[in-house]
Amino acid sequence: MTEQRQPLLDAYSLILAAIDDGVYRPGDRLVESELAERFGVSRTPIREALQRLETQSLPSRDGRSLIVASLDHNQLAELYVVRAQLEGLAARLASKHASIEEVRVLRDMVTEDKRLVDDPKSLSRANKRFHKQIHLASHNRFLVQQLDLVHRSMALLATTSLEAEGRGRTALEEHAAIVEAIARGDGDAADKALRDHISRAFETRLKLESGDRRRQM
Repeated sequence: MTEQRQPLLDAYSLILAAIDDGVYRPGDRLVESELAERFGVSRTPIREALQRLETQSLPSRDGRSLIVASLDHNQLAELYVVRAQLEGLAARLASKHASIEEVRVLRDMVTEDKRLVDDPKSLSRANKRFHKQIHLASHNRFLVQQLDLVHRSMALLATTSLEAEGRGRTALEEHAAIVEAIARGDGDAADKALRDHISRAFETRLKLESGDRRRQM
């Protein structure tokens, strides 16, 4: 049974990673034959993977076609509210449960990510790894599962707030403050620092979207 289900798991992971990496962006069609050719699998596991993704609202229906879903303004605001609260909780728990090694890894990430400050796409990938490390440092499997769902929905955003001028450098400063609060075991400070970090990212994203709308007018 495990061997029979493996193609489905592979196809699901491959499609999800392609959406997360921006290979398929909001509004792009997800065509079974094209996906099967791209990933070198048959159409059956692709079809089953798309059905699984559809239950998670990642693709949406456009007639008979599936397209990568997009988030409207209200959905985006709702997503960031949930993300801020859950990530804040993860930081609070990490301040209690993170090991010395986990704190060291977080500090190293902040240091290493400074070299990516002028590369928004690479910094965005590094940012995801940083936040995931905090989730894991919370040592709460159920919280990690919920945050995985939230970050899966974040893949539906066509841009990153790190594209805004100066945001990358500021975000790394915020990361450093979060890590130091975790290292001190200060749950209140870690929670607040991470929630403030998410709020500023949301505000930056809104400014980027506002600028895009003005350019289109």
